[in-house]
Amino acid sequence: MGVTFFPSQNFLMICKAFNHVLIIAAALLLAQCATQQPETPTSGIAAVPAPTVLHGIPLVNLQAHEHTVKKNQLFSDLLQGYNITPAARQKLTALPKSVFDFRKIIPGKKYTVVATPDSFPTLRALAYETSATEYVVFHFTDSLWIEPCVRETITQTKTAAGTIESTLFETIQSLGISYELTNKLVDILAWQIDFQRLQKGDYFKLVYDETRVNNRVVGIGHIHGIFFRNANHDYFAIPFDQGEGVDYFDEQGKSLRKALLKYPIEFTRISSRYNPNRFHPVAKVFRPHMGTDFAAPTGTPIRSVGDGIVEEAQYKANNGNYVKIRHNGTYTTGYLHMSKIGSGIRPGARVRQGQTIGYVGSTGLATGPHLCYRFWKHGRQVDALRVELPPAQPIAAVFADEFQQARALVKRQLDLVALPAPQPEIVVAGN
Repeated sequence: MGVTFFPSQNFLMICKAFNHVLIIAAALLLAQCATQQPETPTSGIAAVPAPTVLHGIPLVNLQAHEHTVKKNQLFSDLLQGYNITPAARQKLTALPKSVFDFRKIIPGKKYTVVATPDSFPTLRALAYETSATEYVVFHFTDSLWIEPCVRETITQTKTAAGTIESTLFETIQSLGISYELTNKLVDILAWQIDFQRLQKGDYFKLVYDETRVNNRVVGIGHIHGIFFRNANHDYFAIPFDQGEGVDYFDEQGKSLRKALLKYPIEFTRISSRYNPNRFHPVAKVFRPHMGTDFAAPTGTPIRSVGDGIVEEAQYKANNGNYVKIRHNGTYTTGYLHMSKIGSGIRPGARVRQGQTIGYVGSTGLATGPHLCYRFWKHGRQVDALRVELPPAQPIAAVFADEFQQARALVKRQLDLVALPAPQPEIVVAGN
C-alpha cells in the first residue's frame, strides 16, 4: 500500500526560500564569468607579442644591427660575413648607377643589416642612409629588389637671437644653433659684415625654417629675415623673388649678393691674412703672403666662389694640389694645398658658384691642414677680403610696392624676436 506525502505549510515555505537562494547564486556566478578574462590555456603555449617591424620587415626570428661606414670601406665590405644567394649577388653586381652608385659610399653614414641569428647569418635586408631624410633598402630574398625610401619630415618656423660675447661661432654654439644656420647667415651678410672682427655687444635676430625627422633636426630651410647690429650699424636681410629665385636685399632694395662668394669654404677661422711682408713659417724667410689662409680640418669641401672656367688643376711643389679658376675678364681665384682635387675638375671644365672643387689638406709647402685662397683682379693679386665687387641686380621698379610690403612683414616678424637676457657678471669677493 503506497504512502502519500502531504507537505506541511512550513515545509513549502522552506523550499520556496531555498529556490530563491539558488537563483541568486546562479546570477552571481554568471556575472563573475562575464567580467573575468579567459584563462591562458594550460597547454604550455604562451601568448606571442606582435613582431617589431623595421623597414617594412617583420623581425620574426631575425636580428637587426646598426653600423657606421668606416674609412675606405666599399659596399661589398658591408656584406662580409653574411650568406647571400648567388642570384641576389649576381643582380647586385649588375646594378646600374642610375639605381644606386656604389662609389658614393661615404664614411660616417649609417647602415642597418637585418639577418638570421645563425653562426653564419643569412642576410635578409640592408638599409643604407643616403641622407638624413632618404635611405635605400636592399631586400635579399631569393633574388634582390631595391626600395628607395623617404622619411616623413616636419618643417617648423623658428626664431633665434643672440648677443656677441666673443666670436659668432661661440655665441651660436651657446644658443644650440646649428653650424648650417650659421653658415647661411654668414653667406647672406658676408659682403656687409666682417664676421672675423665682430665687437662685443653686437647682436642679431633671425627667423628661419627648421626641418625635423623623428624630432631630430636634419636641415635648415628658408631664412625669412635677418637683423644684425654690428659696430652700431643696422643691417637687414629681406628675402624677395623677382622671378629668378629668392635673393636677399637690404632696406633700400639693394642686393646683398655679389658676383662672387666672400668665402671659399663654409665660415671658419682665418689663420693668416693677405700680407706682403709676412715671415714664412716654413721657409723661415720674409716672403709676401699673397693669399688668405682658412684653417679647417682635412677633407673639408672647398667651393668655387663663382661661375667660371678651370685654368689649372694640378700638383706643384709649393702649392700642393691646387685649382685656378677664371671667372670673367676681371677676376680669377686660386685654391692651394688641397688634399684632393674634386672629381671632374680639370683645365677647361666649367664650374658653378658653390660647386665643390676640392678638399682641404696640407699638400705642398704647408705646416698643417688649411686652404690658401688667392684672388686676382685684372691679373694682379689683391686681398680677397677687401676687394669691392659689383652687386647683383637691385629690386626692379615694377616690384617696388610688393617689396615694401615684404619688408614691412619681415620687420614685424623680427620685432617680435626677443634678445636673450644678459648674463650677470660673476664678481669674486676678495679675501
